[in-house]
Amino acid sequence: MKKIVTNKLILVAFLPLLLQSCFVAKTYERPTIETENLFRTDQLPKDSVSFASVSYKDLFTDEYLKGYIEKGLENNLDIRIALQNINAAEAYVKQGKMGYFPTLNASATATRTARNSENGQFGSFFTEPYNQFDITGALSWEADIWGKIRSNKRASDASYLQTVAAHKAVKTDLVANIAATYYQILALDQQIKVTEETIINRSKSLETIKDLKEAGQANQVGVDQTAAQLYSAQSQLLDLKNSLFIAENSLSLLLGEEPQSYPRSTLEDQTLANEMKLGVPSLLLRNRPDILQAEYALVNSFELTNVARSNFYPSITLSASSGFQSLELDNWIDSSSIFANLVGGLTQPIFNGRKVRTAYEVSKANQEQALLNFKKTLLVAGKEVSEALYDYNISLEKETYISKQVVALRRAEDNSQELLNSGYLTYLDLLTARENALNAELNLVSNKLSQLSATVELYRSLGGGWQ
Repeated sequence: MKKIVTNKLILVAFLPLLLQSCFVAKTYERPTIETENLFRTDQLPKDSVSFASVSYKDLFTDEYLKGYIEKGLENNLDIRIALQNINAAEAYVKQGKMGYFPTLNASATATRTARNSENGQFGSFFTEPYNQFDITGALSWEADIWGKIRSNKRASDASYLQTVAAHKAVKTDLVANIAATYYQILALDQQIKVTEETIINRSKSLETIKDLKEAGQANQVGVDQTAAQLYSAQSQLLDLKNSLFIAENSLSLLLGEEPQSYPRSTLEDQTLANEMKLGVPSLLLRNRPDILQAEYALVNSFELTNVARSNFYPSITLSASSGFQSLELDNWIDSSSIFANLVGGLTQPIFNGRKVRTAYEVSKANQEQALLNFKKTLLVAGKEVSEALYDYNISLEKETYISKQVVALRRAEDNSQELLNSGYLTYLDLLTARENALNAELNLVSNKLSQLSATVELYRSLGGGWQ
């Protein structure tokens, strides 16, 4: 009889292990997505190397800029928030790994109970109380027959990798935002410099036209028009300084510091130390953090769907408890007080208010939503790369024309001055030439900023900055 009981216990213990191969959980496979025409460009990239894989330390040559990026990566509050999200996800990963192990609980109780007397008379009801002392250890283990525990673990792993990718995405955006803001500050410095030189020249012109009016060679109209141009430049200078103040505050926020002004180089000194190679579009799947983040979200929802599906099937659990139980405190911890039991159980959901099916349908909808979001993120990435590349190429072409325009308008300004002195032009013609020359110089600075900003945006949209 003892042998039969022993065999039954062994069978119950090993039955779940024999059923481990009966998984209902599916294995995740990346959905097929066409990426060949993701970049809208006539020159389809064929190189498997992308300049997004280059570290910002090797891409940017400005030492001030590299120092600010390093400081931002250390102090930026969004970076620090993302790190805390990683810590929280890592805790869930550790919990997921423990799903394969049994749970163990211990308890100790002391109970005093009143009981009815033997004769059952009214006056002697609830007499002769007795005590009971228990120390119990309970162990429980669920067999992962349908892969529920495995899927839960993989879901927590995917959630962790999702937070890691989110951290990389924050780093990518931070590097790009610091670089773009820094270049904006340099462009404003240059525009302020041009405007201040213009104010000096127009102040001299105003003095000159006043002298000419005193000599009878000019009229009040010329004086007023020259003064109006001077005031316009002075007003424009204030707008530029205000924009510079705001840009410096934006840089301070990115660096996690109080608002302040920062030392910097000049716009003319800015160069990039790496050739801009796009790489094949499929590289976005491993380079761009937000795409990785979207795919890990898809993996997470896929595994949670596995978990929801496994809830349709029965669960097998083994539980055991053992301890000491006694009616006397002196005999509580004694060999005669030891008890133990082993229970194998099977639970099959039948009617539960449709909770299992609802959870499964919701998980399927969430999985489809995650898939659509993954596809959308990839399409948005292709759009951003295409636009940044096109913007960069356009700014390169415009630089040639705007540079020629500046030269032509400066020459026209000089010739207008000579013709005015010779009496062949009015003073209004000279003022128009000066205004056009100033606007062209400011446009040249803006175009240089557009070129640098497009380069930074292309670097970000390809997934650079977090390496």
